Amino acid sequence: MSTRYWCESAWIDGAVAHGVLLSADDTGTLTAVETGIDTAPSDAEAVSGFVLPGGVNAHSHAFHRMLRGRTHGDGGTFWTWREVMYSVAAKLDPQSYETVARAVFAEMLAGGYTSVGEFHYVHHAQDGTPYGTERPRGDANDDAGHRAHAMERALARAAASAGIRIRLLDTCYLTGGIDSELSAEQARFGDGTIDGYMDRHAGLIGAFADEFPVETPGESFVHVGAAIHSIRAVPAANLQRFTELSGPVHVHLSEQPAENEASQEAYGATPTEVLARSGVVDDRLSAVHATHLSEEDIAILGGSRSTIVMCPCTEADLADGIGPARELADAGAVISLGSDQHVVLDALRETQGLEAGERLRSGQRGRFSPAELITALTEGGARSLDLPVGALEVGKACDFVAVRTDSMRTMGSLDEQIILTASASDVHLTVSGGKVRVRDGVHTELGDIAELYARAFAALEMEG
Repeated sequence: MSTRYWCESAWIDGAVAHGVLLSADDTGTLTAVETGIDTAPSDAEAVSGFVLPGGVNAHSHAFHRMLRGRTHGDGGTFWTWREVMYSVAAKLDPQSYETVARAVFAEMLAGGYTSVGEFHYVHHAQDGTPYGTERPRGDANDDAGHRAHAMERALARAAASAGIRIRLLDTCYLTGGIDSELSAEQARFGDGTIDGYMDRHAGLIGAFADEFPVETPGESFVHVGAAIHSIRAVPAANLQRFTELSGPVHVHLSEQPAENEASQEAYGATPTEVLARSGVVDDRLSAVHATHLSEEDIAILGGSRSTIVMCPCTEADLADGIGPARELADAGAVISLGSDQHVVLDALRETQGLEAGERLRSGQRGRFSPAELITALTEGGARSLDLPVGALEVGKACDFVAVRTDSMRTMGSLDEQIILTASASDVHLTVSGGKVRVRDGVHTELGDIAELYARAFAALEMEG
């Protein structure tokens, strides 16, 4: 069996092509990509507008979406924002988190993303007790609430039900700061020791291999990766252990000047240098934010061909600053994008934010060309998460989004320059694994996304 889509125009091999026919097999994997087809065949769905490979959201904290529009009343700082974040994290359990994540992932699809890297650290029960170690007597809801890896399973189920491809970045979080214990709010994030993390991580990989098998590009929706929360949360002596793992490794890096200052005081080195000394900096590493870097930091990350995950809307919202994206790219790093705390879930706006930040920082236009911006959103993210996506080519997943070219925002845009004019409101079709997931802002299986959020706020007993 085959699914076919005829696209009015599409981004193929780094250029705009017209009359593109995409064919996918019953696993959702592309089997043919043809161009110059003037009209849609009778067995193909005609897709108007401009088709892009599905956006890759390389950095997400799903539950942070519940903070949107709720942290601006008294100004504050990154550190005061974090206290509000902890209060929401404390409310989560496996059932409520699945409800929250399902809404968030549905909104991501509507906003132009078809893959996500979920940087996940809310591992255990509210008191820090690992799920699966003790079950209330007579509890009939064992599978959903009390199995080992219950929170991770909740995220995976939410992603699979929404139809978004997920790399669940299982995050190591051992200390509340350099040489300080976890706070009460952070207790559920920690595994005690690096061996505790490694054991739980290995168990998670084994559990997911059975529950969410990875077989073919199109139908493989759940993947596991690893993350170091930050050098604040993982002691330098433990970092080398991450070289033992295969696959992508992510880390929050130099988001705030205070992190750099603490690193210099404790280690006499920048966070990037600490990671490099531990052997962690290589082409599997994705450094998230990378906002406050020295010239040597840039050379280290670029020389290793690491990926940088810029999160422009969050970095602006939290007043983090603007990172040296152009310099990192010129040094050899790969640029990708993430939505982090989901100030917006709009792949186009996030992409525009990358170039906007560069223009504000440098006083120059065109720091990243439209083609480079598309690459950051698609291929850069695919590399960061090591997923078979990011381009419309045979053998990769049939994941794409279609953008209106005739809206009041996009009318008159020339070819790929639409990446700088469109917004999530212009995404009229989202396809993953060869299946339509969102059409005109409505999820084809889950329904109205606002209603999904109403259930999410109710599940956390928060006023929506």
